[in-house]
Amino acid sequence: MQLLDGKFVSEKIKQDIAVEAADFLSETGRKPHLVAILVGNDGGSETYVASKMKNCEKVGFQSSLIRYDLTATEEELLGKVREINQDPGVDGLIVQLPLPKHIDPEKVTEAIDHRKDVDGFHPVNLGRMMRNLPCFIPATPYGIMLMLEAYQIDTTGKHCVVVGRSNIVGSPMSILMARNATPGNCTVSLTHSRTANLKDMTLQGDIIIAAIGKKNFITADMVKPGAIVIDVGMNRETSTQTKSGYKLYGDVDFNNVAPISSWITPVPGGVGLMTIIGLLKNTLASAKKEIYK
Repeated sequence: MQLLDGKFVSEKIKQDIAVEAADFLSETGRKPHLVAILVGNDGGSETYVASKMKNCEKVGFQSSLIRYDLTATEEELLGKVREINQDPGVDGLIVQLPLPKHIDPEKVTEAIDHRKDVDGFHPVNLGRMMRNLPCFIPATPYGIMLMLEAYQIDTTGKHCVVVGRSNIVGSPMSILMARNATPGNCTVSLTHSRTANLKDMTLQGDIIIAAIGKKNFITADMVKPGAIVIDVGMNRETSTQTKSGYKLYGDVDFNNVAPISSWITPVPGGVGLMTIIGLLKNTLASAKKEIYK
């Protein structure tokens, strides 16, 4: 078993991003600029946004955090999104999910200018991704592809089983792994919680990508020996054993699956760190007008 070490890969890529950001500053007189909007005070969201802002600083980006309390209206949020869309000094805009129940996340996602949609959730970017056209790829799938590339994992001809069909991870991941590209060229099975005989499906997987959002969902008896296992899960539970007061668990039973896998991502220290890399690379590409001229 070998670790797909998100910490190692992300630090290396951040060094390259920092060099490009410094060159961009020298050429344009400004830094790439990412704006994040956070509604409410969900603990997980607070942690994720703080990490994104911190990493922006590390690579030489400008970052701005706009906060709203839970009483913010949908129209208020949409108005701010439209305002940022028109600001030429902002390259990327993310609205941290989840949002309060009275705000429709689909409306907010579609309101973001697709040219600043560095999370890669806008229908324009998802549609262009499906057609293998230049676009902002959703940050988590993008990060996973960068990790596979960094470790030179040969995916061609492999059977990839994706567990979870969300628009954020599972569905775009299945498209990327099937594309005629490197990494890619897999035969892909997109499965989910209602898939009949799910265990039979995962046992066929040369590559398993677990993105179902359930702690330790993938167990050792669901994984064939030598499989590559990528754990997207970030299941947060309160804990008295950590300083933060919570502990993260993956969708994979790491302790029992790791010994039979060829490669596996840890949680934390795996895909989560690469998600931030996907976000940073999209923001830099937006600033440099590499995708949409």
